[in-house]
Amino acid sequence: MGEMKHVFGPVPSRRLGRSLGISPIPKKTCNYSCVYCQLGRTNPMTATPQTFYPVEEILDEFARALMEIEYDVVTIVGEGEPTLYRGLGQLIEGVKALTDKPVAVITNGALLTDPAVAAALMGADIVLPSLDAYDEASFKRIDRPVGSIRFEAVQDALRRFTRAYSGELWLEIMLVAGMNDSDEALSGFQAILRELSYDRLYINAPVRPPAERDVAAPPPERMAEAVERLGGVSIDMLTDGAFDSEIADDFEAAASIIRRHPMNQHEIESFIRGRGGDPAAILARLDADPAIEAVAYKGYTTYRFK
Repeated sequence: MGEMKHVFGPVPSRRLGRSLGISPIPKKTCNYSCVYCQLGRTNPMTATPQTFYPVEEILDEFARALMEIEYDVVTIVGEGEPTLYRGLGQLIEGVKALTDKPVAVITNGALLTDPAVAAALMGADIVLPSLDAYDEASFKRIDRPVGSIRFEAVQDALRRFTRAYSGELWLEIMLVAGMNDSDEALSGFQAILRELSYDRLYINAPVRPPAERDVAAPPPERMAEAVERLGGVSIDMLTDGAFDSEIADDFEAAASIIRRHPMNQHEIESFIRGRGGDPAAILARLDADPAIEAVAYKGYTTYRFK
């Protein structure tokens, strides 16, 4: 693909399929310094959006990449926080003019307090905000935001955005053992989730080497408890069937997850491939099953029980 500064991949994503990434920011540019961050500690930390690179430079590179590769989704992500890119709205608009595939943005949500950032994100097909804290103390302990960012303000902005946004909103909670996986924390998350409007909830745990040494994933039974109480799906479920391994039949194993939580075709493919099965055969059976409906939306087919 030649030397690329902003465009990378496509990389396989358990949730999004083949994801063609766009990074509009310099590496490790963020307004958080999360304890679980796989990039190590954030440096420099900034809360001020900047036009780090001309929008045209990024779009030219994207247009070049399109001539050579196949992908399912374009993900604006960056090794840091992509909403710190001041040209985000123009970038989303420009990408959508070049492709009919869905455009996703992965964000920590802190800058939703800025009306310009919230307006820019309205143009994306899928927005994936993170929600790691349930109060100010856990926010400081886990996300370690820069300067004046306050938990209540971020939550209030997230609440307003989720209610106004018309695309697909996929929340992600990163659970860290001993930091936000207690009964009190899960109750706190339940209260927050009741106020938000979202399409799916992913519950994740640190798997890559984190920024801080004392960060670890909660034990499997705690993850199962979180999945049950919060009504989400664990990302583990999409790869190794951690909670469904007792079901030998691939179709029944997939259906057992769909009963609790809709899955899109990429998640099903990832799940079945992780079990050594045939994804195409399982998708064909799901398509044919009268109890399951397949809903096509913005490039994704989502399977759910009728």
